[in-house]
Amino acid sequence: MLKKDIVLVGAGIMSATLAALLNQLDPSLEILIVERLDKVAGESTDAWNNAGTGHAGYCELNYTPENADGGVEIKRALGINASFELSLQLWAYMVKQNLLPSPQQFINKIPHMSFVWGEKDVQFLRTRHQALSKHQLFEDMQFSEDPATIAQWAPLLFKQRKADEKVAATKVEYGSDVDFGALTRLLISQLQQSDKFELQLNCAVKNLKKRIDGGWTVSIKQAGARMQHIQAKFVFLGAGGGALPLLQKSAIPEAKGYGGFPVSGQWLVCNNPEIVSQHAAKVYGKAAIGAPPMSVPHLDTRIIDGKASLLFGPYAGFTTKFLKEGSYLDLFKSVKTSNLKPIMLTGMGNMDLTRYLISEVFQTQEQRMTALRNFFPEAKKSDWSLAHAGKRVQIIKQCDEKGGKLEFGTEIITSADGSIAALLGASPGASTSVSAMLQVLERCFSDKLQSSDWQQTLKAMIPSYGKLLQEDALLARKIRAQNLSTLGLQP
Repeated sequence: MLKKDIVLVGAGIMSATLAALLNQLDPSLEILIVERLDKVAGESTDAWNNAGTGHAGYCELNYTPENADGGVEIKRALGINASFELSLQLWAYMVKQNLLPSPQQFINKIPHMSFVWGEKDVQFLRTRHQALSKHQLFEDMQFSEDPATIAQWAPLLFKQRKADEKVAATKVEYGSDVDFGALTRLLISQLQQSDKFELQLNCAVKNLKKRIDGGWTVSIKQAGARMQHIQAKFVFLGAGGGALPLLQKSAIPEAKGYGGFPVSGQWLVCNNPEIVSQHAAKVYGKAAIGAPPMSVPHLDTRIIDGKASLLFGPYAGFTTKFLKEGSYLDLFKSVKTSNLKPIMLTGMGNMDLTRYLISEVFQTQEQRMTALRNFFPEAKKSDWSLAHAGKRVQIIKQCDEKGGKLEFGTEIITSADGSIAALLGASPGASTSVSAMLQVLERCFSDKLQSSDWQQTLKAMIPSYGKLLQEDALLARKIRAQNLSTLGLQP
């Protein structure tokens, strides 16, 4: 039986990040990543399967909900921004140490904008800017209600737009576009330089069984091969939408009550160089009434494999698949006696959302173009094609008040003894991968994390580790300046 210290399930950004951290903290660890597909980063991490926005809270209006008194809650935006800075710190460290190549192979400077129209939404954006720009993490955010200024920032927004329309926008110049697929492949390629690391593709995890010694037996099977059993001291389930079924196989008490609500997505893509060259920004608007938070419409510049494209969406939809290359039975198979009640109560409490998602499935191309023209009035159908994004499995969990609730975000589930962990949920996902994997280290490797060696290495990789950038203005400015310089994101 093969023995490993660490088994990571899923070759996406989460597993790659955790493996990279552990490899730096203790190069002697025997690490194995197993992946169901025949390639790395083939599901949610793939560049065309996710938004690719370095989610930093700059432009995503759903991270700053409006309060009943007309004010704006900024706490979540601050937390997400600080989490993204952790990711930037690790990537900058790895670039400096030649563990990653030129940062332009996975991250590029693309300004982040919010754009709204109509008096009510203009007032909301004005209030949002006033609240955020007082904080050191957002002090460089610009605001304008002048159409000429906004047109300079993003010319396509004003092609044939009504001259008397009330509009407003914010802009952060050093926003970014991240190709998480490329980043993941680069991280794993670097790990493969070590004889302590192994990657097995085309491997499906069939079972997880707790061992008497506290570790796990992970049973995997490659097509046409016999079942293989691996002894592991620690297991991480970072398989995107596939993490929930695997977590259920583990049968740990902490997994009880969790369910999944899958959402599909589509994008309109433009590769016409004449149009693409006129837009260099990620522009987020407000979500339609009844739309889930991950369906906030945005017109993005994407740089994938060195080529710029425009992407608009997402157009959400109802699905029963947990993975893009999954089964339509995924949702039904995930229903257990332990989560049936939360799933049913959550479903009954979110019928409007379900109806909205089903209606999205039946949209015509002309209806999709209508949504796009809110941002780019001159958009022509012939320039845009439809592409299918990855699946997003939102978290359903037990709660005392309603018996079950739907959560939009990510959550780390760990066993009491720290021998297994799983990441559930979606956005902001990849952008906060370092923050999420630090949580795994803190929960599952707490003893080693207290050692001077681990502390010293961790603070070399992530200089702000152990401190809150939300509360330390001098440190936040210093860290940001270093990150922008190293990663080529300066204004």
